[in-house]
Amino acid sequence: MRLRSFIFPLLACGLGGYFGYHLEIGDHGLKSRADLERRKQVLDGEVAGLKEVRQRLERDVSLLRPESLDPDMLDERARAILNLAHPDDLVMLKRRAQTDPTGALPKR
Repeated sequence: MRLRSFIFPLLACGLGGYFGYHLEIGDHGLKSRADLERRKQVLDGEVAGLKEVRQRLERDVSLLRPESLDPDMLDERARAILNLAHPDDLVMLKRRAQTDPTGALPKR
């Protein structure tokens, strides 16, 4: 008789522990929700960056449309694509800093 009186409370505690564990750590639990919230924030930042890129590209494309063609933009894009320069252009080359594995500054 005593054993029977302990069976229901033990089953209830076991069932409560099972659901409590999965509430916290399960696939749809609180920990998973926090991970999804962090991922959402990261992806929202990426979306904002991509929207800025899209706006810049749309602006550049609008300058190349036939009804509002900007000669400077057309010239800039043609030179960039063809990798050409006008003979009167002044080209400034930057010297790359040499990296030393010891961390020393480059010599001049």
